[in-house]
Amino acid sequence: MTAPAAGPPAQDGEYEAVIGLECHVQLRTASKAFTAAATEFGAPPNTLIDAYTLGLPGSLPVLCGRAVELALRLGLACGCRIALRSEFARKNYFYPDLPKGYQISQYDAPLCQGGALPFMLNGQRREVCLIRIHLEEDAGKNLHAADGRASLIDFNRAGVPLCEVVSEPELRSAEEAAEYLRAVRRLVRFLGVSDGNMEEGSLRCDANVSLRRRGTTALGQRTELKNINSFKHVQKAIEHEIARQTAILRAGGQVAAETRGWDAQRGTSRSQRSKESAHDYRYFPEPDLLPVEPSAELIAELRAALPE
Repeated sequence: MTAPAAGPPAQDGEYEAVIGLECHVQLRTASKAFTAAATEFGAPPNTLIDAYTLGLPGSLPVLCGRAVELALRLGLACGCRIALRSEFARKNYFYPDLPKGYQISQYDAPLCQGGALPFMLNGQRREVCLIRIHLEEDAGKNLHAADGRASLIDFNRAGVPLCEVVSEPELRSAEEAAEYLRAVRRLVRFLGVSDGNMEEGSLRCDANVSLRRRGTTALGQRTELKNINSFKHVQKAIEHEIARQTAILRAGGQVAAETRGWDAQRGTSRSQRSKESAHDYRYFPEPDLLPVEPSAELIAELRAALPE
């Protein structure tokens, strides 16, 4: 079905939007998550790389301790439960900007669970619960020629340490989602966890959007809008997706489980691929990294150092 033009969400009482955000926060470290390569923004392409970044045989990961401390600082500020033992996993998928053929992330044993993030919306206090905050590494960046005849890859970002802040699906409008994202940026900047510069990719988000008939509790089929990097685009992308799904449901169709990319210039989204499930990534424990076991003393020290 042809997607409708972007515009305000069709929240006319028939359908209710159910929205959750996955915010990717680049941590303020001098080195990458699992290697000593630097993380400088704006460096010439493929100059911040080494054997491990490129996934060369025999290279092994070494965890950046500063990244763990910053992730814990964020988790404590959000009131999360800190895991006394968390583990890394390999998330397997094949894409040109992922040189190892897998991403090191956390799956069933994340560093932080639960917690909440408060913010103000139209003068009213809102609080959105979090599912988890976990550590992972970033992928590289694909650069596409304007004429569409070539694509290049810059691996400078590959391996940069990220915190993924995953909210419960408690947001109900595009405006609310944008204000929640603003609260995430304010918090990570205030804590010194990240510079939060969305124009540089230090803060990006994926939006999971579904609709259900108002008054029901069952969740509808969700789609994921990937790598949105501004508050305005988050709001417009979600508004468009709500309108698109509403048109499909009103016509008697079914919303496809898919990942969609937001085209800010055209004000529309396009299908990128069918939506994967966890088993599609063939998660398994990362064999080259020990579990993370923060001491009670470290947690107490980080908690005491939190700003007011």
